[in-house]
Amino acid sequence: MSIAAATRPVLVPPLTQVSAPTLGGTVHTLSGRTMGTGWTVRWVGAAGIGARTVRVTVERELQIVIDQMSTWEPQSSLCVYAAAAARSWVPLPDALRHVLYAALQVAEASGGAFDPTAAPLVDLWGFGPTGRHDQPGFTAPGNGAVKQARARCGWRRLVLAPAGAWQPGGLCLDLSAIAKGHAVDRVCERLLMLGHDSLLVEIGGELRGHGVKPDGQPWWVAIEPPPGHVDAAPVVAMHGLAIATSGDYRRCWRDAEGRRRSHTIDPRNGRPAAHGVVSVSVLHAQCMWADAWSTALLVLGPEAGPALAERHALAARIVTRERDGGLRTTASPAWRALLQ
Repeated sequence: MSIAAATRPVLVPPLTQVSAPTLGGTVHTLSGRTMGTGWTVRWVGAAGIGARTVRVTVERELQIVIDQMSTWEPQSSLCVYAAAAARSWVPLPDALRHVLYAALQVAEASGGAFDPTAAPLVDLWGFGPTGRHDQPGFTAPGNGAVKQARARCGWRRLVLAPAGAWQPGGLCLDLSAIAKGHAVDRVCERLLMLGHDSLLVEIGGELRGHGVKPDGQPWWVAIEPPPGHVDAAPVVAMHGLAIATSGDYRRCWRDAEGRRRSHTIDPRNGRPAAHGVVSVSVLHAQCMWADAWSTALLVLGPEAGPALAERHALAARIVTRERDGGLRTTASPAWRALLQ
């Protein structure tokens, strides 16, 4: 950890199943592009050993997620489901089924603030694969269009069973708020199976780490501060831990009246979340859950979000923009318990 990092709030999870440092080991780094963002893998190993295997493994696991969960690939399992005939059972590959079960659990726990069936709303507000907000002629949708898109959504209509997923007719899925976290988990767990027990995996700012570096230090990660946040960003010891951050500043556009339109849609009213929550960071053993929970808490807002985090013992940090423009930070009890 750097000297600068030492002055920041530090979060350290319990040390469990951490292997001894690899004496004489070297930290290796590989990176690439996926899902419209970048990926990076750091791991400890002997010099020059395993780099090609690591890259092949990473790219294979990422391709599985794209093939099954991408809204941008017409032949993905997700798009096949959307195009299926009404009132039919659609077979699902294992990874997609696993992610959908998790998505429905978060949807229920959050009262629909997280909704994997919100694809029509994501598209309507210009954040889907077509009709993008940055394309010429795009304008903010009116109330009628929002109402029509909301009528096509509804997580309770998504029924999962051993036979697959029930397609009631026209139901479309968007897993952008959980699939990236699942991809981090897939890569991490596959590399662990190959014997790389000290590693840090990152995709688009979402991370999961295991083990320690050759000097005995964990993989220290500084949490991304939102714009205008003057407090020192916390650093986290990423051993056996994952983190995901959702923010209203990451992907957004401004309408003709100058209002910010965030890519995080509130499925309950069909509009971009706009209640003052700037960012939410969640720590969890699995990045998939951190990813989904961070989105749900952001959508829920400055009151209901912290309440849900406390109710489900989630380690969460919520930054809210006050009326005077200042930023306020709220940490859940589980988050505060990790502070050193």
